[in-house]
Amino acid sequence: MRAVIVIPARMGSTRFPGKVLADLGGKPLVQHVYERACRAKRANEVLVATDSDEVADAVASFGGRAVMTSPAHASGTDRIAEVAGSLNCDIIVNVQGDEPLIEPATIEAVMGLLDDPAADMGTAAVRITSDSTARDPNSVKVAFGSGGFALYFSRSPIPYHRDLWKSPADATAGRGTRLYKHIGIYSYRKEELLRLSTLRPTELELTEKLEQLRALESGLRIKVAVVDSDTPGVDTPEDLMRVTRILKRHD
Repeated sequence: MRAVIVIPARMGSTRFPGKVLADLGGKPLVQHVYERACRAKRANEVLVATDSDEVADAVASFGGRAVMTSPAHASGTDRIAEVAGSLNCDIIVNVQGDEPLIEPATIEAVMGLLDDPAADMGTAAVRITSDSTARDPNSVKVAFGSGGFALYFSRSPIPYHRDLWKSPADATAGRGTRLYKHIGIYSYRKEELLRLSTLRPTELELTEKLEQLRALESGLRIKVAVVDSDTPGVDTPEDLMRVTRILKRHD
C-alpha cells in the first residue's frame, strides 16, 4: 500500500504563535519533524500541509514539499483531508508539526497497524509510569481491548481502578494498575479519512475536546500500537527550551 505522511503546520498556535518555525538547534522546528518522518521506511512521501506562505517558503528552503491549504480549517484532520483528496495513496499518516523528537519507529508502527484489514485507523500509546501523568487531564488516556482496538479515549484516568482509588485524584501508575497515555499520531485509510472529515463533531468529542472520539462514535475501528517511549512535543516556549536541552544532550 502506498503511504504518505502529512505534517499539518500552521502559524496561528494559541499558546505559542509561530512555533513551527521557532529555532531549534539552528533549524526551524518543522524541519526536525520532516527529517524524522523521512526516516520512516514505509513512507513513500512526506509533505507539509500549511495555510502560511512563510511556512511553505521555509519548507522549500530545506528541500521539503509543502502544500497550501485553506486557512478556515478547524482541525489538523480537516487540513490533512483537503490534501488527501488529491493524493494517489492508500494510507495517510498524520504526524503533528510540533513533535520534533518523534521516533521514526513509532511512525512505522502506526503505519503497520493498517496491515490489519479490520483497522480503519491506527494510533499509538505508551505505558504510564508517572502518577502525575495519570492524573493530568492534558495527558490523554486510551483504553483498548485484547485485540488492540481502542474502546475509549479520555482526559480522566481509564480504566478506573475502583478497588484502589477513592477518586480520580488518587490515580496512580503501577502498583496493580495499567494505564496508557495516548500519543497523537494517526494513520488512516484514505477513504475513511475523507469520510471522517465530512462528519459533524459529536457530543463526546465536544465534551472531552478529543477529536478521535468522533471517529469512534462514527464506527471507525482504531487500532493501537504500544510503543516503548513517549517524546515531548512543543506547545509553549518553555517546551521548546526543554527540547533544546534534550537535543544538546544527544549531540
